[in-house]
Amino acid sequence: MNAPKFTTLGCRLNAYETEAMKELSAEAGLSNAVIVNTCAVTAEAVRKARQEIRKLRRENPDARLIVTGCAAQTEPETFAAMSEVDAVIGNTEKMQANTWKGLSADFIGETEAVQVDDIMSVTETAGHLIDGFGTRSRAYVQVQNGCDHRCTFCIIPYGRGNSRSVPAGVVVEQIKRLVGKGYNEVVLTGVDLTSWGADLPAEPKLGDLVMRILKLVPDLPRLRISSIDSIEVDENLMQAIATEPRLMPHLHLSLQAGDDMILKRMKRRHLRDDAIAFCEEAKRLRPDMTYGADIIAGFPTETDAMFENSLKLVQECDLTWLHVFPYSARQGTPAARMPVVNGKAIKERAARLRAAGDAQVAAHLSAQQGKTHHILMENEHMGRTEQFTEVTFARAQTEGQIVTAQIIGQNGSQLTA
Repeated sequence: MNAPKFTTLGCRLNAYETEAMKELSAEAGLSNAVIVNTCAVTAEAVRKARQEIRKLRRENPDARLIVTGCAAQTEPETFAAMSEVDAVIGNTEKMQANTWKGLSADFIGETEAVQVDDIMSVTETAGHLIDGFGTRSRAYVQVQNGCDHRCTFCIIPYGRGNSRSVPAGVVVEQIKRLVGKGYNEVVLTGVDLTSWGADLPAEPKLGDLVMRILKLVPDLPRLRISSIDSIEVDENLMQAIATEPRLMPHLHLSLQAGDDMILKRMKRRHLRDDAIAFCEEAKRLRPDMTYGADIIAGFPTETDAMFENSLKLVQECDLTWLHVFPYSARQGTPAARMPVVNGKAIKERAARLRAAGDAQVAAHLSAQQGKTHHILMENEHMGRTEQFTEVTFARAQTEGQIVTAQIIGQNGSQLTA
């Protein structure tokens, strides 16, 4: 009996959910199947999913090919129409045991070939399904799914549904289990992490969850937060940044642009001054804080002057790890109907943003020379500092352990110790 093969495209949350699907499909006894967990964040992501499906069909001509994930949720008909595809299942269905039991049966009837319900009607997360994944050093815990905001460029709410939170007690119990299994770092993940708690009784905030985890799981050495919306950061989270050394000094910010008019047209909830004020305050509270950020180059109507505001933001917010996205229209979003920027200009702007990011990384690396860091080993020869900077070791270390070492040099985008 051949175990199912999984291919994951897109974000960390998809990777998390793939691990859950592996367990669910194994429990259901599914065999001789290929499952593609797709991403829908850009039109390019959907094109890549189709390309991957065709490739996997050629490599596995006799297997049942099942497509799921955000692209399957937002445009099931696209994948159902592909001759290579046997079944399409939505983002809710992929996390349900009954779906996999049905798929493991010998025959899938015509009516069951597409199982994609209205994601907006979903009110629960499936974050309790698995206890972490990834390396033996770092576990990811999904505490939130979906998004209530409607940024004009983004299709994700239609793939993930509205925001819903995993109750704090469930999260704490899961993290206790992970620490008991030997994990030294836990990363909280979600689609719109700073909206955690809005749908729970008493409407707690993300900072409340962070403080609760650190208080109730004293044996957890390191807690890390994935991407956040800085305008939604609450007082308790700022307090945790200021007072909790176990909360890692690295935040990835969903900034998207540095020009107020573009931010307004994106339907973001912050202005450039809000982003700068947040970064300055967090760094004042925690001087070793580093930032990553998402920035879109060439959003519709972006002029050269507007782009310069985004470029200046890299230094004004002291951003280090940039994720630069050249804008590409996503069918079904309001931005797709706005006047487009010339494709060559988009490429040039993206290149300039990346160059600015590279310069920031170089400055960050040189500032670490001679400093002592606590490095979580991801394998025998590479680990990451508190700020998520990669460090390589000539001598083998123990995977999963936190090693205290002095930085003696750098090699490309990595530090050496």
